[in-house]
Amino acid sequence: MKSLIAFLALAVMVGVPVALQAAGPSVPLDAVKVDVTNEASLQRGARLYFNYCMGCHSAQYMRYSRVGRDLGLTENQVIHSMIFTTDEDGELVNPGSLITNAMTADYGEEAFGVEPPDLTLVARVRGEDWLYTFLRGFYRDNSRPLGVNNIVFDNVGMPHPLWELQGWQEKHLDANGVSRLRVVEPGRMSGPEYDRAIRDLVTFLSYLAEPMQVERQRIGVYVMLFLIVFLGLAYLLKKEYWKDVH
Repeated sequence: MKSLIAFLALAVMVGVPVALQAAGPSVPLDAVKVDVTNEASLQRGARLYFNYCMGCHSAQYMRYSRVGRDLGLTENQVIHSMIFTTDEDGELVNPGSLITNAMTADYGEEAFGVEPPDLTLVARVRGEDWLYTFLRGFYRDNSRPLGVNNIVFDNVGMPHPLWELQGWQEKHLDANGVSRLRVVEPGRMSGPEYDRAIRDLVTFLSYLAEPMQVERQRIGVYVMLFLIVFLGLAYLLKKEYWKDVH
């Protein structure tokens, strides 16, 4: 048994990091710190998502009404700021609907070569640092069908959705032969402003992937306190049972 435990511990300490490193990206990721309790940041991120991402990427495992409630928005704000999809009668879908768009899988494949993925869980699948680096990593590449590429996702099949905010970047080699991106045509935002905007967008995507994470962490504290108290009681009970056993 001891040898088995030692083997499993060794696998956790050695095997898992190696596997993660092998599956990791080929470029360093920029770290981002998001705060899903920051309601203002979530609202700014939601505005970016619904204005720049929603046309191609759905979030079909989340409802408009849930997002509005969690972000402190009224039903009217949700209807006028988030809902752009219509039903069969041409009317806007109701706030209780799932967040979908009008793009079909066939049209997505025809336009981009692949169906645009749903973004509900993308923050959990890719990670927040990956998203932050990816959304800041688009650059001009005339060899690509849409004229852009991405330093994190080579040969990406999507355009740069936020080019008017960031501007256009080009890739070049620095003095050490390392690929770097630099803005050659400024957008409406400065570099720091765009970085903050992307942090807000990643914050919203992080919330979208796990809307219960704040509540889960709060409940987790109480669970740990309960287990600590239970451990103390179990230890005292064990001593009482075994006090006469020599």
